[in-house]
Amino acid sequence: MSLTQLSVTIQADPPKRLDKALSRDVPAEASLSRTRLAKLMADGMVTRAGEALTDPKGRVAEGDVIDIQIPQAEDSHIGPEDIPLEVIYEDADLIVINKPVGMVVHPAPGTPSGTLVNALLHHCGDTLSGVGGSKRPGIVHRIDKDTSGLLVVAKSDKAHHGLATQFEKHTVERYYQAVCYGVPDANDPRVRGVKGVNFETGNIMKITTQLARHKTDRQRQAVLFEGGRHAVTRVRIVEAFGNPEVAALVECWLETGRTHQIRVHLAHAGHSLIGDQTYGGRRKLSEKTLGIRGVTAAKDFPRQALHAAVLGFVHPVTGEEMRFEAPLPSDMTKLIEAMRAGPKG
Repeated sequence: MSLTQLSVTIQADPPKRLDKALSRDVPAEASLSRTRLAKLMADGMVTRAGEALTDPKGRVAEGDVIDIQIPQAEDSHIGPEDIPLEVIYEDADLIVINKPVGMVVHPAPGTPSGTLVNALLHHCGDTLSGVGGSKRPGIVHRIDKDTSGLLVVAKSDKAHHGLATQFEKHTVERYYQAVCYGVPDANDPRVRGVKGVNFETGNIMKITTQLARHKTDRQRQAVLFEGGRHAVTRVRIVEAFGNPEVAALVECWLETGRTHQIRVHLAHAGHSLIGDQTYGGRRKLSEKTLGIRGVTAAKDFPRQALHAAVLGFVHPVTGEEMRFEAPLPSDMTKLIEAMRAGPKG
């Protein structure tokens, strides 16, 4: 295994923990996150005067010289595949993709090929991130298989580290568009009675809970109010459908980014997404209020009606503010048109 050695001198007033001190003092171009440093420690790759430092919580002092052995990235076992990609933006450090419905982001036991990573390996060639010790595109966030929309992927280690930090600090701008059952309105007393739900100025619904894996179904997330991970979603009505109104196009934005967050939060508030079999199921809609065309479109919609429409972040290398938008895919456009037509459509 080929190794690169890096020597780091601990500067004045270091944090008490070794991992925090190293994270502060390693050169930015090394792109070593605390998580990566912790793994290198566990592997015996971090030493002081020849002694291995394996405890991230270990003490460190000003002037200490810490040697870090960094393994060169190994080739990934994942194979490249010539799969078309809709590239919104690309440079030497990152690439922004408009992911289609049905594409899984990363290979898993049930989906060993045909993923975004397979496509990126073919598209990017040798310009791949080595973060984590594996030569592969730097996946820093995901969207579900049946959710469409924008993803940013790191091509360089520096970009991977910088983007991961922004996602960790929740500074990335992420707006989604969704079609849900019901209309999440502040005037609805039922919604106001749901724990964790309140309304802000402008009729914006704010959902604040903890999220964790479901106790009995590991493929689902569950809403908690103790334990789990903090999650905040905001929802704004864009357009309501039906007479009386029974569904809505909404805009959702994430303060945090947890697995299935929008889907499980809207279901918790009583406004599950049309087509979402995991969290909502299919509700019965009346032809008198929505029309035959709208009811049929909602009933037959084959996936959760959710699209990652806006993605904004600071370029991790140039410092430029980046913001991208992706229009709704055709299936959601047709769903909205059918519901918009109403009883007379």
